[in-house]
Amino acid sequence: MCMVHVQEPGVAEKQFAPAHAKRLMRQMLCHCFSHGVFCDEEMDDNKYPTSPLLPWLTEADIDYFVNYYRKFDKNCELVAPWADAKVQVPTKYIVGDGDITYNFEGIQDYIHGGGFKEDVPLLDEVVIIPGAGHFIQQERAQEVNNHIYDFIIKF
Repeated sequence: MCMVHVQEPGVAEKQFAPAHAKRLMRQMLCHCFSHGVFCDEEMDDNKYPTSPLLPWLTEADIDYFVNYYRKFDKNCELVAPWADAKVQVPTKYIVGDGDITYNFEGIQDYIHGGGFKEDVPLLDEVVIIPGAGHFIQQERAQEVNNHIYDFIIKF
């Protein structure tokens, strides 16, 4: 739901005034994605006070994500030809238990109940890292690197 608010220039700015889209994106990245808190239509300055940027997040990153979500419909259109494609390479999936996307309704059942394996037939392992959020590769860089290394040395 959060991304819908920032897709079209001006919508987020109007709905969340006086906070503009960049401030809203900062709040979403620092609170929603990193702490597993679901965003809602009533995100405002009082509910989600501005946090300092996370150590691995820059103002340029925030600008990128604002523009990424504004172009979300176009991105979906561009990848539509591959919507039903299976991932046909050996895969290790690493996710934080606090990742907002891991906590979307039905996702854990999909991942652990066989649906993910159907779409990723060469899925080797699913790793859930406790206490990590959406940006796991920044939050737990060494741990993620270790998992990747352990995976690629198999080949």
